Amino acid sequence: MRHVSEYRTDDVAARLAERIAALVEPGRRYQLMEVCGGHTHTIYRHGIEDLLPAEVELVHGPGCPVCVIPMGRQDDAIAIAERNEVIFTTFGDMLRVPASHGSLLDAKARGADVRIVYSPLDALRIARENPDREVVFFAIGFETTAPSTAVTLLRARAERVANFAVFCNHVTIIPALRAILDSPDLRIDGFIGPGHVSTVIGLRPYRFIARDHRKPVVVSGFEPLDVLQSVYMLLRQINDGRCEVENQYARVVREEGNPQALRAIAETMRLRTTFEWRGLGFIAQSALGLRPELASWDAEERFALAALRVADPKACQCGEVLKGVIRPWECKVFGTACTPERPIGTCMVSSEGACAAYYNYGRLGRRRGRVAAAARAVP
Repeated sequence: MRHVSEYRTDDVAARLAERIAALVEPGRRYQLMEVCGGHTHTIYRHGIEDLLPAEVELVHGPGCPVCVIPMGRQDDAIAIAERNEVIFTTFGDMLRVPASHGSLLDAKARGADVRIVYSPLDALRIARENPDREVVFFAIGFETTAPSTAVTLLRARAERVANFAVFCNHVTIIPALRAILDSPDLRIDGFIGPGHVSTVIGLRPYRFIARDHRKPVVVSGFEPLDVLQSVYMLLRQINDGRCEVENQYARVVREEGNPQALRAIAETMRLRTTFEWRGLGFIAQSALGLRPELASWDAEERFALAALRVADPKACQCGEVLKGVIRPWECKVFGTACTPERPIGTCMVSSEGACAAYYNYGRLGRRRGRVAAAARAVP
């Protein structure tokens, strides 16, 4: 397939792997964080780890939008969905996210009108078709999906669709990265930057990572060769003593991002003072809420929500996984009490979750072998 197959070529991957191995300095280990959950799934679906030297370790970051929604917000979503007058629309990933009393899927089984949509515009269409019902869209995601929510809100206002509302849970990537960089547990040598987010925000927001924290960043595409080339570029920077923001995904990402998308976000949303992230706690100015002039389409204004903070289950270690402190298989309930069929944490639910990637692609045994090999390689 054009624009796909050329990024999955075996011989090119083998040559890149050889070049990466040649950059590894004797006795040194490299820990690189892929920020985006999409990269995590590319890595395990295509066996990228098996091509890398044991000394190069890939650590998973907070870039899974489903994983970071706190349990209290999920409780609020279910409370809205269970109102008789509401049609609650959501992306499929959110259906099975556990909350205090089950999930949205459980609420649907109890009689709530919960529907999967593929775009917020689908939710707006449902509102037009059901003028006697309140239609709520569960907006989640980083800056990647915020523009589509913004455009839908602008259309709803222009068309005066009064029975449509958005429960806004969009989060922003830079404050989360700041929180990780400020963590005393940080063990990261460089970052594989999120490609999809960067198509919207561009490269400039990452400059502080190189400037203030002396960590290199390479914004990467999502095909296997993209990830391998990004690892190669990061190791070159580390070995050269450079700390820069480089763009591997130049076929899509621009320095300035997407100004039109950013304008749509700015017109409809504003930064919240603070927002809770599942497993990470409250992070200042890390999420988006609707602007006051769009209060008529704001589900938080329209419905009385409990807005309570709900603690994660004690057994769940999603926070440590999202910060890169532990690997999914190091969680005490991974693959036993917590599975995709019966998840305890969100990292096992989402299609971008690190735990789901480990579990679904059968990487556990190989991963343990790589860790043991790396330990033997260090004198």
